Amino acid sequence: MLGDDTATWSEGELDALKAELGELYAGRTCLVTGADGFMGSHLTEALVHCDANVIAFVRATSSGALNNIGHLRSRLRVVFADLTDKTSIDYLLRDHLVTAPDKPFIFHLGAQAHVGESWHRPYETVMANTIGTLNLLQSVVDHGVELEKFDTAGTSEEYGNVNESVSHHHDFDDLGGLILHERSPINPKSIYATAKVAADFLTMNYHDAYGLPGVVTRMFNNYGPRQNPRYVTGTIITQALTRPEVELGALEPLRDFCFTTDGVRGHMTVAAHGVPGDVYVYGQGENISMADWTDLILRTGVEHGLWPDDRHVVTSEKRLRPGATDVMALRVGYDKLRNETGWEPKISWEEGVLRTIQWYAANRERWIGRVDWQTSERVKG
Repeated sequence: MLGDDTATWSEGELDALKAELGELYAGRTCLVTGADGFMGSHLTEALVHCDANVIAFVRATSSGALNNIGHLRSRLRVVFADLTDKTSIDYLLRDHLVTAPDKPFIFHLGAQAHVGESWHRPYETVMANTIGTLNLLQSVVDHGVELEKFDTAGTSEEYGNVNESVSHHHDFDDLGGLILHERSPINPKSIYATAKVAADFLTMNYHDAYGLPGVVTRMFNNYGPRQNPRYVTGTIITQALTRPEVELGALEPLRDFCFTTDGVRGHMTVAAHGVPGDVYVYGQGENISMADWTDLILRTGVEHGLWPDDRHVVTSEKRLRPGATDVMALRVGYDKLRNETGWEPKISWEEGVLRTIQWYAANRERWIGRVDWQTSERVKG
């Protein structure tokens, strides 16, 4: 086990991943942007376990801190750079990819990935997610780097809500439930989603123009250990660990939550087996209302003695998305990925939620200073 903390990968899961994909990644050069982030750190950890030659692209800050991959420092190369600074990207490729002995994989997960914050930081969101992607793609072309695959991380938020004028292009189940797949119309409802749509299309543009082997992997609501506590699963858990009130926004929207280890397998599978120029989606294949997701989390915490049975939800208008921008239903149909590669999610919601709660409970110092709710609790240690 490589982890610096508990409850992410169960016993044997990393070994099973290595048995499934290890031969494809052992000794291969793999650049991961956003490597110290939530999904990026879990992906980096998995690639290291599979004996890949990992280059961890981390956003350059004055502190130079590694919050999530510090325990892997001796087993990979860390490069501090900035997606919005083309010069730093050029240095990265010149020093680490141009001289690679093989055709590298690029896993492009670096982004401003919070929907709500994209309204407060719109320019940063567009610069990081769109211009940052353009900088990376153009630098690959400028330096003539021949890649094995360029995997751009997309998002379910790109689909938005069904536009009635094109509703006949959507798929629905027998009960009328919306199912989203690679051919579903996109209708982004936030700056974040629009910036990610642009990143997806730029990846395809560079495939069409230059033969760059790009694929897009649209993720449906990954959750798990290390996630920023301002995302919905983290904010529910951190509030429940600290106080009776759990302050949330809209409880009606439906989401398709996918545990981070299944998400890592999704990216590695698409990069290994995906067809260049194609889009792939993955997720749990089910959706659940925010009210029921909250109830599952609170109930799980009580059942395992992680908080008392007095937690209750308080709806706050300040947590609602602006205007008519909330996305009401997201549920993936991952048939294409399953049919082409055999990928399926392995972690149930119940198991994933428990592992996530256990991580937050054991790592309070990692998140208490990052929450977006008020606490008067004096944190010890």
